[in-house]
Formats: sequence, C-alpha cells, structure tokens
Amino acid sequence: MTRALITGVTGFVGSHLADLLLSKGYEVYGTYRWRSPMENVEHIKDRIKLIDTDIRDAHNVEKTIKTVGPDEIYHLAAQSFVPSSWEAPQETLTTNIIGTVNILEGIRTANKEIKLHVAGSSEEYGLVKPDEVPIKESNPLRPLSPYGVSKVAADKLACQYHYSYGLKTVVTRAFNHSGPRRGEVFVDSNFAKQIVMIEKKKTKPIIHVGNLTAQRDFTDVRDIVVAYNLALQKCDFGEVYNVCSEKTRTMQNVLDMLLKLTDVKIEIKQDQSRMRPSDVQILLGDSSKFRKKTGWKPTITYEKTLEDTLDFWRERV
Repeated sequence: MTRALITGVTGFVGSHLADLLLSKGYEVYGTYRWRSPMENVEHIKDRIKLIDTDIRDAHNVEKTIKTVGPDEIYHLAAQSFVPSSWEAPQETLTTNIIGTVNILEGIRTANKEIKLHVAGSSEEYGLVKPDEVPIKESNPLRPLSPYGVSKVAADKLACQYHYSYGLKTVVTRAFNHSGPRRGEVFVDSNFAKQIVMIEKKKTKPIIHVGNLTAQRDFTDVRDIVVAYNLALQKCDFGEVYNVCSEKTRTMQNVLDMLLKLTDVKIEIKQDQSRMRPSDVQILLGDSSKFRKKTGWKPTITYEKTLEDTLDFWRERV
C-alpha cells in the first residue's frame, strides 16, 4: 500500500486529492493546522490520518515527514488567494516559500527517495503578451502579485533541490480550477454563492463583481487531482508541467453561464473593492507536454463544474 502525505489536506484541492488517493487504495496522511476548518474532510475523517503541522516550522515539518515515512508527498499547503497576497505579502512569502523549503529540507534529511509533487500556479506567468498564448512552460515568468512571486520561488526551489541533491521533485503549474468545496473568495464559487443567497432571499437580487474582462483557463478540481497523482507516476523529476483545459473564458462568460442555471432575476453591479491592483488579463495554457507524458485529459465539462458548485452552495446556505 502506497503511503501519501498531503500538506493542506483540509483545503479545497487537498480534500479532493485525498478522495482520489483513497479510491486508489493509498494510505493517506494529511497535515492541517489546529484552526483549519474540517468540513472538507468530514466525510473521510475516519479514513485518513491527520497531523497538526505548521509548514513554516522546519523542525515540525521534519518530524512529521520522519514520523509518517511517506512514499509520496503532495505539497498543497499555501496562502492561495491572490488578493490576500497584496494585503499580507509577508505572510504569503513566508508560508509559500519557507514552507516549501522546509518540505524539501525535510525530505533531504529523512529520505531522498520520497517523490514530491509541488503545486505551482499559472499565476507565475503573470504579464502574458498577446503573441505568447497559449502559454508553454518555457514562457517568461513575469508574476504580477506577491502570490505569483512566491509560487515562482517554490517552483524554482523544487527544481534546484532535484539538481543539487537528487530529490525526486515534479512541479505542476495548474491553471484555474474549481468545483464543489471551492472557497467563497474565489471568483466562480463567489458568484455561485451570491446567486444562492439571492435564491434563498437572504440578500438583495444584486451580484457584486470585479473585472469581468479577464480571461481564464478553467479545469474541474476532480480532473486536476488526477493530474497531480499522474505527475508522480509518469513525469520526469526536475521538470515543470502545465495542467489546464486549453480553453479560455472571460469572467463575464462564467457569470452568464451561472445565471442561466437559476430562475431568479439578478442585477449586476461592479464593486471597486473587488478590482486588483494589477490583474493578469489572460491565462490560456498549453498542456501538451503533460498530456504526452501522461495521457491525461479533462473529463468533466465546465458546465458540470458550475452546476456542482451551485448545488454545493444550495446545500450549505
């Protein structure tokens, strides 16, 4: 039985990855913080082993890795909300960069045979020029947020530790992903929750939005976690791979798709507080390198993703 350690297992992606690994017969361990909400893993809490670990604490991380003795580590724990990285850049950089260093050092000290997946991000590309889409892994990295900068550092550290110490690292740069359990601060989940609040007459029939012209490449989280698992089985160590649908949608299109899934009449109002200091205008990925290596392709339509996200909020509001 393969033993996996998921950092940030109680989060959106971590909980879906735990679901997948359990279905494949893995023994699953996961790190969490004492203040972490447990709703995402409530349905599997008796099937996974939770370990309170602060990834910013090197000794704590090393102890966890030695105690668990994993075959594979999926490093997902991070400050992952881009707007928060402008409000708290120090926390974002510390959690995402130092946290990754501590995982790498923990593996180097404990067992260099452990396979490590590091979750990078399409936000690393940042300022993308019109003639650079679809974006390949070789594209220049011009991050436009502290979050993007932190992910570039984590990405490069994972590759550096492979070349310096022989660690078995694989980095994925996943583009936007969504689905049930997505935090309400993220755009399509936020739109969905606002719609449900209106449906249940808990708020006025107005949706507050930010930049609706930005274009993003969305994939369902349940397809993304399949990619993360395949990355450690079939990809080359020390390499970086884009994971994406290779299709782009504007935020206006996302909103329109959600509005078609409800019967209520809703007014749209732009909220300046939802506008970013600098926004990445287009993220459209090329995942051919990953697809050729693994045979992966998305299986869940974005329409289904949005339906499931709406139903998720309808059950909880």
